[in-house]
Amino acid sequence: MALKCGIIGVANVGKSTLFNCMSNTKVETSSFAFTSNKSNVGMVNVPDPRLYRLKDFQPTEKVIPATVEIVDIPGLTKGANQGEGVGNKFLSDIRNTDALIQVLRCFDDEQLPHIDGSVDPVRDIETINLELQIKDLESVEKKMERLARVAKTGDKDARRGIEVLAQYKDHLEDFQNASTLELSETDKKHVEDLSLLTNKPMMFVCNVEDEAAITGNSYVEKVKAYLPEEAGEVLVLAARLESEIAELEDEEDRKEFLTDAGLDEPGVSKLVRSAYSMLDLISFFTVGPKEIRAWTIHKGAMAPQAAGAIHSDLQRGFIRAEVMKYEDFITLGSEQACKDKGKLSVEGKNYVVGEADILHIRFNV
Repeated sequence: MALKCGIIGVANVGKSTLFNCMSNTKVETSSFAFTSNKSNVGMVNVPDPRLYRLKDFQPTEKVIPATVEIVDIPGLTKGANQGEGVGNKFLSDIRNTDALIQVLRCFDDEQLPHIDGSVDPVRDIETINLELQIKDLESVEKKMERLARVAKTGDKDARRGIEVLAQYKDHLEDFQNASTLELSETDKKHVEDLSLLTNKPMMFVCNVEDEAAITGNSYVEKVKAYLPEEAGEVLVLAARLESEIAELEDEEDRKEFLTDAGLDEPGVSKLVRSAYSMLDLISFFTVGPKEIRAWTIHKGAMAPQAAGAIHSDLQRGFIRAEVMKYEDFITLGSEQACKDKGKLSVEGKNYVVGEADILHIRFNV
């Protein structure tokens, strides 16, 4: 499965700069608002040193990390739901993502004017929330109209659906995100098809000046004080500094740059892993002389579902999975050693795949 994250925020907060740090696709950045007329899509590798550790014990032709698809969505502004700024077509691009990364401007720069005249990340959060809430309200009301026609025939499920949607309507009209409405899992199914924008997992990235990359600043403190604990993770990152690191091709140069900046790793690496974790995703590995590869599955997935992440035929014809734990493999040094020590298990369809499990799928189609 491919994780898809949308980068959102108001104009001139550093979204495209962050996108360029993360992605294999580069886009133009500008000090002018609304210079982008389309969403940009790129792929980023999920940092995982374990893959290269495995290579020390299993020589291979290539190492393939898991990937995340990221979408740089042009800056939103007040009235985006009604076509203001770049218009509301980009709100549909947000709907197609699994999770959202909201970039907040937490730095001053006279050469880069803020679209609202001053830097205030809390105001920007409220602007984005309002635009997403209005779009969600529109979706909820349209479905209520559809269900009202069905309910007239006596359909009980439609009637319950209207009751649930009415709760979402009241909640959104009270300027609350759909994700904060407490309902049973059964009731929540009535809005699954809507892919509500304010129901998506959200991470906040405070884009700061270079000097504040480690310590943060007063803007960051303002954001943390405003957001409730359950609102989502808050990361501090200096996008301009990260872009300079990303431009260095030599690994040693990168390490030296990071050390000079007081960082132990690029901030975007933490961001990607956090996004991965936010959706309860884990990696399992396949190891062989042709390739060592990381695959993405939801936490709690069983062996046939993991097989399906590799290829649908493997899930359809699943027989069993031969499983080694990552730590056992690198401690003992080989698959044969794991077999000799009883550390290779044969698992059936009910096996729940663990983080960093090494799988070999047996199947017959």
